[in-house]
Amino acid sequence: MNSNFLWGGATASYQCEGAWNIDDKAESMWDHYLHENNLENGDVASDHYHHFEEDIKMMKDGGHNAYRFSLSWPRIIKNRAGDINPKGIAFYNKLINCCLKNGITPFVTLYHWDLPQYWQEVGGWLNLDTSRAFAHYAEVCFEAFGDKVKLWTTFNEPKWFTVNGYLIGNYPPAEHDLQHTIICGFNVMYANALAIQKFRQGKFQGQIGIVHSYSPIDGIDDTIETKIAMRNADNYANNWVLDTAALGSFPIDLLAKLSETNDISFMKPDLLKTIAENKVDFLGLNYYARTLVKPYTSGETKMVFNNSGKKGSTQMRIKNWFEQVMDPNSEYTEWDTEIYPKGLEDGLIRAYQKYHLPIFVTENGVGFHENINVNEVKDDYRISFMNDHINALMNAQDKGADVRGYFTWSPFDLYSWMNGVEKRYGLVAVDFSTLKRKPKASYFWYKKIINSNGKLIERREY
Repeated sequence: MNSNFLWGGATASYQCEGAWNIDDKAESMWDHYLHENNLENGDVASDHYHHFEEDIKMMKDGGHNAYRFSLSWPRIIKNRAGDINPKGIAFYNKLINCCLKNGITPFVTLYHWDLPQYWQEVGGWLNLDTSRAFAHYAEVCFEAFGDKVKLWTTFNEPKWFTVNGYLIGNYPPAEHDLQHTIICGFNVMYANALAIQKFRQGKFQGQIGIVHSYSPIDGIDDTIETKIAMRNADNYANNWVLDTAALGSFPIDLLAKLSETNDISFMKPDLLKTIAENKVDFLGLNYYARTLVKPYTSGETKMVFNNSGKKGSTQMRIKNWFEQVMDPNSEYTEWDTEIYPKGLEDGLIRAYQKYHLPIFVTENGVGFHENINVNEVKDDYRISFMNDHINALMNAQDKGADVRGYFTWSPFDLYSWMNGVEKRYGLVAVDFSTLKRKPKASYFWYKKIINSNGKLIERREY
């Protein structure tokens, strides 16, 4: 492992900060949606807004040398006119300075899903003005923090918030509309290019990338039908983000397939030119599981994801594209996520061989129902999970992949979107009634791994 390898944890502003209406922060689409529907929300979450010094000190004491976090657009920009909130800038300057004071590299994501509600009210990501506003917001952040932040990413997981928001409908704006899904995805990737353009034009130091919810595709067999299904699944799950960000163009076969059923005339030549000219410097890959597929058989498109923590409720089928298969020989979490570290090794090798860009594993972790009312949470299952996935990362490095960092999700327990706070991912337990922090067994294990720079990982081939 290179001596400059980044070891850390990752969070998202809405999932940990709380302080949803403090210091002139504007309302986000998630604030609005969850309040309107009377759902469990992140109004307080882990209250990182008031506990960030304690949290970052615990990261330092736990050996971390990097912290991946996101900025909140509605905390920084007040309105559609683009007016800056100085209190938001001041908060993130304090957070970044705290990282640097503790020897922790800030790894900053501009957008982790919390779109300002004032943009959602005028169409959100269906409106190209939102893409242009994102570029303004990005430039404000580059100018405010660029002297201290050298690793930037534009978006966290474009596929996840696009598909869940516009096709599956379990995230705001809770639609079931394929045409809107396609428009949203395109406008987000255009916004990504505009932000990179601002970064290049401003000659800001450092590098800029994108973070993708990476799900490497495997097939049930080697037949031509399965290979076609795999390509369709790869285009759906990965290529429209990674090819576009890294290579500058959407997969042509994906566009051809979409044009059979949908209108793609909004993809104008001048917009595609901007995308082609503004590519990323590196890739952030969030890995939780692969996707195993078979050829489409019958039935309408169906996507159901487990937000309950009760096994047996996840299904994915896209009509005339592919069907997901749950491998009966695999182990699954309570949320039906396959535990498959080999998928990370395979995926890192595939991504590096395809794009030849540096890679960071920007999220990897496992959520469980946990009783934290004990002296120490003995989360051996998390230790085993992390060991096997860091081992997979190291195997990929051994086979030539340029992987430069590993960020566990998450350094402390936080609000987990539609899963609420019962799905715990943290190395540090948070009592959400008192906000007291308490390290779990995995916290101390990870510290030993970091201090050895990975040498204490139990190694094996898959």
